[in-house]
Amino acid sequence: MAYVINDSCIMCGSCAGTCPVNAIAEGDSQYNIDADTCIDCGACKDSCPVDAISQG
Repeated sequence: MAYVINDSCIMCGSCAGTCPVNAIAEGDSQYNIDADTCIDCGACKDSCPVDAISQG
């Protein structure tokens, strides 16, 4: 199951920088994870300073 980013996202970009498959892109108000590309590694969750990422 792919990870998702919730509304707590502060647009810092740390998650995008740690994703090994570039599944995370900047959206209008928060970053978004492409579920088809996500490999469920959890690197993004571990890098998020506000705990805005969870398995969805």
